[in-house]
Amino acid sequence: MNDPLLQPFDLAGLRLRNRIFSSSHSPGYNVDGTPSDRYVRYHEEKARGGIGLTMIGGSSNVSVDSASLWGQLNFATDAVVDPLAAMAERVHVHGTAIMCQLTHMGRRNVSNDGDWLATIAPSPIREPMHRFWPKEAEPSDLARVVADFAAAARRVADSGLDGIELLATSHLLDQFWSPLVNRRTDGYGGSLDNRLRLTIEVLEAVREAVDGRLLVGIRMLGTEDQAGGLDEEDCCAIAVHLAGSSLLDFLNVAGPALATDQGLSRAIPPAGTPLAPYLPVAAAVRSATDLPLLHATRIIDPATARHAVESGAVDLVGMTRAHFADPHLVAKLERGEPQRIRACVGASLCINRLHLGLDSVCIQNPATGREGTVPQLVVRSDGQARRVVVVGGGPGGLEAARTAAERGHTVVLFEAQDRLGGQLVLMARAGERQREVAGLLDWLVNEVALIGVDVRLSTPVDASDVLAEVPDVVIVATGGSPEVSYLEAGADLVYTAWDVLGGSARPGGRVLVYDDHGAERGLAVVEFLVEKAKVLGVSDIEVVTPDRHVGLDLATPLGPAYLRMLYEGGVAITPDHRLVAVELTDGGSLQTVMRNEYTRVQMNRMVDSVIVEHGVAPDAELYVALREGSVNNGVVDLEALIGGRAQPAFTATDGGYLLYRVGDCVASRDVASALLDARRLLQHL
Repeated sequence: MNDPLLQPFDLAGLRLRNRIFSSSHSPGYNVDGTPSDRYVRYHEEKARGGIGLTMIGGSSNVSVDSASLWGQLNFATDAVVDPLAAMAERVHVHGTAIMCQLTHMGRRNVSNDGDWLATIAPSPIREPMHRFWPKEAEPSDLARVVADFAAAARRVADSGLDGIELLATSHLLDQFWSPLVNRRTDGYGGSLDNRLRLTIEVLEAVREAVDGRLLVGIRMLGTEDQAGGLDEEDCCAIAVHLAGSSLLDFLNVAGPALATDQGLSRAIPPAGTPLAPYLPVAAAVRSATDLPLLHATRIIDPATARHAVESGAVDLVGMTRAHFADPHLVAKLERGEPQRIRACVGASLCINRLHLGLDSVCIQNPATGREGTVPQLVVRSDGQARRVVVVGGGPGGLEAARTAAERGHTVVLFEAQDRLGGQLVLMARAGERQREVAGLLDWLVNEVALIGVDVRLSTPVDASDVLAEVPDVVIVATGGSPEVSYLEAGADLVYTAWDVLGGSARPGGRVLVYDDHGAERGLAVVEFLVEKAKVLGVSDIEVVTPDRHVGLDLATPLGPAYLRMLYEGGVAITPDHRLVAVELTDGGSLQTVMRNEYTRVQMNRMVDSVIVEHGVAPDAELYVALREGSVNNGVVDLEALIGGRAQPAFTATDGGYLLYRVGDCVASRDVASALLDARRLLQHL
């Protein structure tokens, strides 16, 4: 095979079957600091899918004063060894190499979690993101940290993994490098040699501890991208210094510093941002050293990855989020089926959830992280073929149709509009970010066509139309309609996000956007107004929310991306106020009535247009009309659903039809929920 991505590579004597790797990250699947079966299955699936190297244990901690904030593995005890050994065996059997990341997070941590110990750093300078003041590390602290790294590395070697990667990016090692954090005047501050002293001591101790049983690399920044911090030239000099130590087998170069929300959003760029933004930085380091170079930042498609390797910028290309969306990416490339790769769309739900204290899941692949109950591959049923009718061609309806057809059933899908996609088609009009996210429809539509689903567009249906198909199973995926009925007055005077994005409303002048959703939809409409302000004649935009801040449900990297848009667009922001009514004045303007959530004081605002985002109310009329005549009365067995088992009603043999609903037709939810509904429900039909 001539594809450069699929060529084997010798990494310091370790033979990798291709040039693609998954970089270390924490999906939040650990149990008491050890890899759970869920964690193992997640990486095992990537190995089964053909990846050359999977790196686990993102930000795995080596010391007791480096607390786990987002479900990292804990390498400060021997408890991790046996579970890790079992994991390595399950990954190796598929021909994939496995490495682990080790770190001490330094000031990038908190002191009121884990064992409630003070954080340490080169100097007592607070990290803006985590907001705790660290203790200046004493010589005894540094000696202990060196020993902890060595002990952790020994545990990795005892587990049978292929290598380790020390994480320096904005963590303790890197904090010693950075003039923004290191103000020391002893042997660990001042000159470059001094600032690298702790790193060299750690590497020497690690090398001695593993005694040649592991490859050893380091992940470092290519630039801090902060005023007064390390620039690209500084980072190249550090890379040259480290490479010259003969203590490293490889370098992994990342993007900017992570100490702020803004920095983290640049380091993990969301949809609507350039692909591979730090590839030139990685290439500069690659040209300055002789060590193999790894790099991963928003390389989400084979074409970009192929360029990275072909250009000589990197030796191994990280496609981490790409494998979150499709762990069988490599296998599909090997089969010559790139069009069947489920491409990452940069929605960043995986990262957003992690920084909200939740586990990582994918917006478009309901199986990722759920492999124990939701297999990545839908297998053909060995039972009786059924006739399945799906009503609604949004994401939930498309996934229902795809899954049922993959099982070998005859599927008819009705869609009232002239194209598939549902609400995502409207959201795609909001701006580049949402257009990219809506790209998840491309895979669904393509798969439905390849499998042979009978898609009937521009075909609204009622109960009689559905029954005329003589279905065995009916899936109602009719979505919902914007909810404005909660307003005490003036519901007929406001626009919804759908009205604006669909083109039926043309707001102008002074525009107030009321966002009682807290996710992306309201802010996406604001972004649309900012971009189209001149065309629409919009003079002022204000976003009002009852929450304590806009985008309450958006963590890094999405939150900062939208905040930048708001500030750059000159949008006024009013939190903590609930829109209760809208009134039409004699002059034709609109008077909004808002109430402070804490003081209950009423505030009025005179505007020309009001746009409301408050989720949707289910369009369940068809479901209700069909429910009484169904065999199961529309009931879902929830225990079977969450346990990954077939619905008991699937075994019904006395005729009639089974009825289920998915997505917003159930309640106002999101794309990921709709896809999960459909997949779990139908994967055993």
